[in-house]
Amino acid sequence: MLKLFQYNWLIREEWFDWCEKIPSDELLKERTGGVKSILGTLFHIVDVEYSWILILQGKPDFQEPFENYRSLSKIRELSAQFHPTVAEYLADWSEEKDKQILNAPWGEQYTHGEIIRHIIAHEIHHIGQLSVWARELDKEPISATLFGKGLF
Repeated sequence: MLKLFQYNWLIREEWFDWCEKIPSDELLKERTGGVKSILGTLFHIVDVEYSWILILQGKPDFQEPFENYRSLSKIRELSAQFHPTVAEYLADWSEEKDKQILNAPWGEQYTHGEIIRHIIAHEIHHIGQLSVWARELDKEPISATLFGKGLF
């Protein structure tokens, strides 16, 4: 599991770098689909990852609104701040943990493994949305390839 998170983190950092070359108004511009903006989507990715990990640990999820983080630097800092908690949780991943049941606050049950896989797929899904928006800006999107990342 950790390797796929590491992949997502590498791609996320590349998107943060990509965003540095884009004017703020374009990063905040309302767009079709997804979470409606590039920065809003990056915030959403970071928020969802961290919130699920907190829930898996039996803690309250992250509840701050995007309005508090409407800049690339703030979202990048938030991602870096949350990263150690997520990495620590994943560091001791096991078959037992994979099968452990979580009773979600809204009444549904999931295994920890389902949630972790959802977090991975969730980020990949939204990275696809960022790629579409990059093309709309006539910019080359970040490659989503797993090859050559040095992870395996």
